[in-house]
Amino acid sequence: MSERYFPRVDRWRLAADVLDVSLADMARDGARGNEGVALWLGNRKSGRASVSHVVLLRGPGVRKGPELMVIESWLLNDVTDFAIDAGVCLIGQIHSHGIGYSTSLSETDRKYGVAVPHYLSIVAPDFAQRPSTTIMDCGVHVFETGTGYRRLGTAEVEKRVRIDTSQLAEVITVGA
Repeated sequence: MSERYFPRVDRWRLAADVLDVSLADMARDGARGNEGVALWLGNRKSGRASVSHVVLLRGPGVRKGPELMVIESWLLNDVTDFAIDAGVCLIGQIHSHGIGYSTSLSETDRKYGVAVPHYLSIVAPDFAQRPSTTIMDCGVHVFETGTGYRRLGTAEVEKRVRIDTSQLAEVITVGA
């Protein structure tokens, strides 16, 4: 895939509340025993991706269960329409796995998830039921051309993923 459309990303910067907003929303689903998800939008430039928007998905276009979730293509089209209008792109997503499950990507995540270069895929533990969860408690994975998803180690997450305390995310609800 072309660097023109998917420029290389060496570092990700998250607005200060991106993780907290995402976890709080996923915890609603987790309280019902289901996985949750939030999409992250922003910009890529000069090897850096900045996450500035959190997209919360609602309505019949997203079905969430204990070990699976399905996002309908028409709902993703709505997200894409918003992104185009706002001048941002899909940088990554975070989703939760159940209590006692791994923060690694599941076979389903790998087979049916977004597969574009430098896409960030985060897995939060315990159905996002622990508000004190940090990025270091999550599985942080990046899609790499030719090899697929690779989990970043602790030192690599510390080096490549930063929290920008000077910026707050714009929170968007799609499918309400």
